[in-house]
Amino acid sequence: MATIIDGKALAKKVNAQTQERVAKLKKQNITPGIAVVLAGDDPASLIYTRNKHKKAIKLGINSILKKFPADVSQEELLAEIDRLNNDDSIDAILVQQPLPAQIDPETITSAILPEKDVDGLNPLNLGKLYANQRGNYPVACTPRGIMRMLTEYGVDLEGQNAVIVGRSILVGKPLLALLNNANATVTMAGSKAVNLPSLTQNADILIVATGTPSLIKQTDVKPGAVVIDVGINRLSNGKLVGDVDFENVKKSAKAITPVPGGVGPMTIATLMEQTVDLAQWRHHG
Repeated sequence: MATIIDGKALAKKVNAQTQERVAKLKKQNITPGIAVVLAGDDPASLIYTRNKHKKAIKLGINSILKKFPADVSQEELLAEIDRLNNDDSIDAILVQQPLPAQIDPETITSAILPEKDVDGLNPLNLGKLYANQRGNYPVACTPRGIMRMLTEYGVDLEGQNAVIVGRSILVGKPLLALLNNANATVTMAGSKAVNLPSLTQNADILIVATGTPSLIKQTDVKPGAVVIDVGINRLSNGKLVGDVDFENVKKSAKAITPVPGGVGPMTIATLMEQTVDLAQWRHHG
């Protein structure tokens, strides 16, 4: 039976460390600040942004939540980002995705100053990650949180076969770079890959982020593998499930993240942690 990777417990630990760091910075008259920009009324995005705002306030971080209607123009959003780029009280800017159809996500993420890009999606930060450059720069929060979970649970990455199912810029692509930088052998596939099980069955570490409920079955997973389920899907009965058939896969996996209570809490904890990083780097280098 698999070890359950408890994202809630680890997030609690990370948040406690973040709260201590905030208190120390405040003694130096530095209050970390984050601005979250939301366009439209996507129900999941409304919940995420509200949770992020509440968590920031609880940890002592200055938090601004800017809401725009679904018909907001790209020019309006760019003007808001420019204002936040020049706001000295803001260290971190996050534009919640998905964005309305008339907004180009790449244009928006590229407009955020690299040193305030808390989700690590500005091309300059992505380039540094892929080049494995030394120094301080932000990394996408979900992948960074996943790496922290693997470290915390003693998962050795060097020389291991890691398979990522899902190629998004938010999760799959930054995670590929992080795993590669940790000397894992990394394969990335989309959910429609031909004979996907032939890839997943060889994974020592399997990360799934497709948004397809229970895509990965027990027969798709190598016995003894570490399985990280990034998916979060609400079924018609209201139940939240991941991209992995948790109840059956946990019977043969070495370790597995639950949904909910796995990757999700660590994403928000990492966002808060990285907000404090950005404040620290900006003021202290």
